[in-house]
Amino acid sequence: MTFDNLHVGLFAPLEDALTRVSPAIERAEIAHIVSVGNGVAQVAGFTDLRADELLAFSGGVMGIASNLSEDRAQVIVLGATMSLRPGDPVRRTGQVVYVPVGSALIGRVVDALGRPLDGGNPIDPEGFLPIEQPAPPIMHRAPVQVPLQTGIKAVDAAIPIGRGQRELILGDRQTGKTAIAVDAILNQRDTGVISIYCAIGQRASAVARVIQSLREGDAMDRTIVVVASGEDAPGLQFVAPYAATSMAEHFMAEGRDVLIVYDDLTRHARAYRELSLLLRRPPGREAYPGDIFYIHSRLLERATQLREEHGGGSLTALPVVETQAQNISAYIPTNLISITDGQVYLSPSLFEKGHLPAIDIGTSVSRVGGKVQLPAFRAVAGNLRLMYAQFEELETFARFGTQLDAETRRKLTRGVRVREVLKQREHDHIEVPEQIATLLAATEGLFDDLAPEAVAEAERTVREAMRSQAPGICARIVEGAKLDDEDRRALIELMRDALSAPDQKGADDGHA
Repeated sequence: MTFDNLHVGLFAPLEDALTRVSPAIERAEIAHIVSVGNGVAQVAGFTDLRADELLAFSGGVMGIASNLSEDRAQVIVLGATMSLRPGDPVRRTGQVVYVPVGSALIGRVVDALGRPLDGGNPIDPEGFLPIEQPAPPIMHRAPVQVPLQTGIKAVDAAIPIGRGQRELILGDRQTGKTAIAVDAILNQRDTGVISIYCAIGQRASAVARVIQSLREGDAMDRTIVVVASGEDAPGLQFVAPYAATSMAEHFMAEGRDVLIVYDDLTRHARAYRELSLLLRRPPGREAYPGDIFYIHSRLLERATQLREEHGGGSLTALPVVETQAQNISAYIPTNLISITDGQVYLSPSLFEKGHLPAIDIGTSVSRVGGKVQLPAFRAVAGNLRLMYAQFEELETFARFGTQLDAETRRKLTRGVRVREVLKQREHDHIEVPEQIATLLAATEGLFDDLAPEAVAEAERTVREAMRSQAPGICARIVEGAKLDDEDRRALIELMRDALSAPDQKGADDGHA
């Protein structure tokens, strides 16, 4: 074999490969890391960089350009910084932070950037949306009129929530805030509402328990779980609620109803405070930055009910915030109270007494009120808050041992039974007609002759009678019909007959 033939045989594959290559010039602006710390990196070398632009570090880590100056920029790192070193290259992407949206996310557990965490198949999204979007203008919004039932008597009766409303859930730690939010998600099984649970700064074990509850309640097939745990970078904790809201807005634009839970915004505020201090921004009250109110308001203002000509969908927000020593006048709680349309306050003293859910009806409020309640519900529970507040004042007064007249004793007896009726086990969701029946029985005095500990069994009897013997009234209630006098009398007579069984009777014996 000659040398020429050998040359052709050895280099022919290389020459064939070169003919298939079409060289192209790729223009890219690359800077380098000057320094890197816990969640924040300083980069230098960019000549044209925009605020909030997404940057790419080595190893697939992303970041958001934040503080910009002439010679360098400070970047919020959306991931672990342990693999980043000074001198590593940083590339511009020319984009802001986007997250995948669409039905492919339903039933999945994802991080703050929409990447799957559940070990399932890669997500095939319908599109992408930026995490920061302007809130719908006022002229695109419709009044909140459709109820969002939670299945919790104390909420649906006294603190009603409507689709498109923003209702704050606040209380000390370990008082049942997450349980209220998860129960609201579980109760949407037959309503067509899509739910999003956004965990911010939570322990991985706590998030796992919530996911397990959703699976056991057959709710994961209509729920998206967005997780930025306490072990994640503060940048991911900061962007998580905005990313979850963009996922929800995709469905709202399609005319669907969405419920989103932010658990919780106290940790979100702390993550933003940590980032702001690392970025050398001036601290304000309690070391929070001056724009902390705007951070939360621009998030919660995106929750609304749209008009029909703009899709007709709704986004209902249930932000959770933690108080310390029942101090609801602290900085972050008062900020969120002023942004939202009401609050459900959980009292640690009620929790310790075993009054679960530990909802303080006197402190809780819904600024939408009875407008979102079904007419039958409004007729039965319209004066419940006032009656219950009067009962609590009388109960406090009666503790001094003062001699009470018959009318006061009657109000105390009635109030104790109403309080027993408002007790409810976790994940025990009650249909609206059954809630109306039990509240009607309590407010009409059908439980007054029972011992307090017998009220729970009597309530089950009333619910069963309502479900099995009054299907017509149940159907009319759900359809939005008013509870007229004839139906009211029929229900009272039905429940009185159901309670007349010997095993349902119990002498009061001064238990009030």
